[in-house]
Amino acid sequence: MRYAPPGLCVNDFALLRDEDGTYAVLHLQGPWTAEFDHLRMETSFGRATSTDLVDWQPQGTAFGVGLPGRFDQQAVWTMHPVRHGEGMAMFYTGVSGLTPAGWPLQSVGLAYSDRTDGTGWRRHGTGPVVEADPRWYRTGERMGWRDPFVVRDDETDGWVMAVCASDASLPVEVSGCVAWATSDDLEHWTVQPPLISPGDVNELECPVLERLDDGSWLLLGSIGSTRGFEAWTAPRLRGPWTRRGPLGPTGSYAPRVIAAPDGSRAVLHTTPRRVGLSDTGERCRGMLAQPKSLVVEGDSAPRLEWWSGLDAWLDEETDGPALHAVGDIGITGPVEITLRTDAPGGNRSALVVGCDGKNLWITGPDGIPLGETILAEPATALRILTIGEYVEVYADGVFALTALCYSGQPVPWRAVTEGRERTIPVRPIRLPDPRRDDVSAVWPGP
Repeated sequence: MRYAPPGLCVNDFALLRDEDGTYAVLHLQGPWTAEFDHLRMETSFGRATSTDLVDWQPQGTAFGVGLPGRFDQQAVWTMHPVRHGEGMAMFYTGVSGLTPAGWPLQSVGLAYSDRTDGTGWRRHGTGPVVEADPRWYRTGERMGWRDPFVVRDDETDGWVMAVCASDASLPVEVSGCVAWATSDDLEHWTVQPPLISPGDVNELECPVLERLDDGSWLLLGSIGSTRGFEAWTAPRLRGPWTRRGPLGPTGSYAPRVIAAPDGSRAVLHTTPRRVGLSDTGERCRGMLAQPKSLVVEGDSAPRLEWWSGLDAWLDEETDGPALHAVGDIGITGPVEITLRTDAPGGNRSALVVGCDGKNLWITGPDGIPLGETILAEPATALRILTIGEYVEVYADGVFALTALCYSGQPVPWRAVTEGRERTIPVRPIRLPDPRRDDVSAVWPGP
């Protein structure tokens, strides 16, 4: 349902689907700590497998840093594997060291495998296959050249790579862009001017390119300053690209698109946690969240909706308390829904979801704000999901808000509208491995 390997946290990741329908996730992994040193702690890729995108089983480490003196000797960051012949080619970020001011020197490398399950990688040579071109991108201090994503070109028989970069023509604080490069053979690349350079983004990380059913393109990019991700669309890879706004709320990051078992498009993303499993703990790298359904219809902006594959993990409705649950409520006016109180049967709220039309929010103990957003249109219905400390809210079916809360005891959900209180039935969620109790397990409650 949510996943991290034993004792570790998950950061950026890639998804594969084998011929037999088995999914594999390759992910950055590092220890559970607030002061996270991504140069010394993200030195390998973990791997896990699933048949349904929900129940993930750890399979150990699949790839690590290069030998001393090579471009990837310090760290290996975000990767993207693509089918190549009977096996796969994987592009990944390599960090060789630091600039004099301490900035990581990044480039993109290539590894091959004869397999399609995310294992058996061997490097292509000892150097990178593509580096930042100083004509368009920063190459020293405050550089960016990471998070490669490779797709077939829609105008040639070759390939296109999208890369997180820093536009040299803009002030560094707004220089986040998506660079691109082209290749005929996956090994020799020609760097091109920026594909997207918004001019108001500090970092535009983890770009994703997805070709839609009508031949047009969707690009997802994670925004460093907001810790959410946005969407762009274009009729062809070379543009023109139209910015379509946020697709995921703050807290959801590094999305990937994959064909679900039923053939529909699903999006998975990461979500943070807090050190010490406490509301006062520092935010840290976290877990893989459950899938969302990607909906792209005509000229409408792309959106994420509830993914029906989760329904198989829901039990029958109950009016009783449940720490892991899904509940639905129609809205006819301002409402506040209490999910937890400070004690069993207590009256002091510890976790509340509220909405007064366009304003949607989540509060913790003593009404402390945990998350809020302004909806494009007043909501008529909410769906709320809680798994351990993790809370998601869907407004009229669209993924709108997420937050973390480690406080309180589950109680029957109570909705208050205009002074009237009613109980909201919920469907408890069955966790794939409820007895798991390592540091990366789903929070079991206080």
